[in-house]
Amino acid sequence: QVLGGHGAKCLAALRRMLASQPLTRMAAARPLFKKLLVANRGEIACRVMRTAHRMGIETVAVYSEPDSRAPHVALAGQSVCVGSAASADSYLRIDRILDAIASTGAEAVHPGYGFLSENAAFSEAVEAAGVAFVGPAAFAINAMGDKIESKRLAAEAGVTTIPGFEGVIADADEAARVASEVGFPVMIKASAGGGGKGMRIAWDEAEARQAFGLSQREAAASFGDDRIFIERYVEKPRHIEIQLIADTHGNVVYLPERECSVQRRNQKVVEEAPAPHFSEATWRRMGEEAVQLAKAVGYRSAGTVEFLVDARDQHYFLEMNTRLQVEHPVTECVAGIDLVEEMIRVAAGEKLSIAQADVRRIGWAIESRVYAEDPLRGFLPSIGTLSAYRPPDEAACNKAADLAMRAEGEGGEGGLVRVDDGCAEGGEISVHYDPMIAKLITHGRDREHARQLMIAALDRYVIHGSALRHNLNFLRTIMGNDTFIAGKITTGFIPDQFPDGLGVPESTREAAWPAPRLAPPRLHRPSRRREHPEITPRSPR
Repeated sequence: QVLGGHGAKCLAALRRMLASQPLTRMAAARPLFKKLLVANRGEIACRVMRTAHRMGIETVAVYSEPDSRAPHVALAGQSVCVGSAASADSYLRIDRILDAIASTGAEAVHPGYGFLSENAAFSEAVEAAGVAFVGPAAFAINAMGDKIESKRLAAEAGVTTIPGFEGVIADADEAARVASEVGFPVMIKASAGGGGKGMRIAWDEAEARQAFGLSQREAAASFGDDRIFIERYVEKPRHIEIQLIADTHGNVVYLPERECSVQRRNQKVVEEAPAPHFSEATWRRMGEEAVQLAKAVGYRSAGTVEFLVDARDQHYFLEMNTRLQVEHPVTECVAGIDLVEEMIRVAAGEKLSIAQADVRRIGWAIESRVYAEDPLRGFLPSIGTLSAYRPPDEAACNKAADLAMRAEGEGGEGGLVRVDDGCAEGGEISVHYDPMIAKLITHGRDREHARQLMIAALDRYVIHGSALRHNLNFLRTIMGNDTFIAGKITTGFIPDQFPDGLGVPESTREAAWPAPRLAPPRLHRPSRRREHPEITPRSPR
């Protein structure tokens, strides 16, 4: 999306408005809650606390024993140890977190993402204790957390769903029979699944039998629920998300779409907003269906409805995530709204700060997930000490991006580089938790500007550890890939472009992986399509 003739002024004004975090409203004279407990760790705990502090709300951290000196603990006003290193003995212990709420006098709880964020029993227990849960009610979490039930509810609400068998599959023989009736290829999925677990593709009856057994065992081990269902497999679709926010007064607003097709093992690596080569009409159809589903389950707070979109622009409901998404910053950038602040205000009973007519697209944002993992070994998680850790300097990134843009005949005009992290130099990347180091977000006046900013930021991100591996160079290669530059992305992007899991794809023009740090990129200018109306930033309300 191009900002038009006043792009530089619009983006500069937006940048001043956002600073390090998006801003929707100034802090109230009297805080909505005196104290907020964040039932999480790492970058998301830090990100939630920063917004709470800006709103004048005190914060409480919970931590496991090895996290006693973690950044989220240092950032909070109070902290409570909830157990040992294992998540099952700390961050997943509802009883201990409830004790922490009671002992600190917290009036609200934000679950972040992961851990207990989509646990209906936790939401219910928090509210039963007379404390506000910054998220949806238990009914909505339960309804959307069950993939069989959520698909049924979506269809009843008028949402387009993937053809398939909506019942529970009893055994491998039934899986083979149902798969044949649905039509191969099929996707065999765990009803309680998430994060790519419990999912298998089957191309014939023999594969359906085998995939059923594998998915059922994985689902039982990962979720304690071995129910399996089958639906038609959509080959190489796009993974497009609709972010929505709902209050308790009947208002539901959908925000600009997110492109989340760059995935490995069904887990997202790079996200952007808006989606390239995506029509406003399709966005609005998907947004309206997302609102219908939210209203059908009485949804409140931030939520995301995920869709698959095929080559004909036909969309199909995938699932609804009843929490804040990892990739929410790209939406915050292009919508000019702080989703965490909206969640807190909704939990306090306030109305949304925006109406659907207020929603605009402001520039373009890209997020890269920086992981401690080894792309040379199938993206295996890596652990170790961060002997050196320095996020990129925004001014230096802007200078580099501006030079690249000027070489193409256009100036960069001051974009945003945002780093959401929860680690520090000397810190440990532990085997006990998710290997994400940080989320690197760039926001430019259009996609090419955001991409050049991301290249500059990745080149200037310093992460070292004696045994620690990371994916910075791999992310840099993605940014320089011709298919990515053209915006012609599907969920098959990484398997197609990196079939061996590590080699340099033939279509990579700007970056060879591993690339020398700070190597000047070869420049390529993609064609631009104006698929959305010209946009201007809105004033915060």
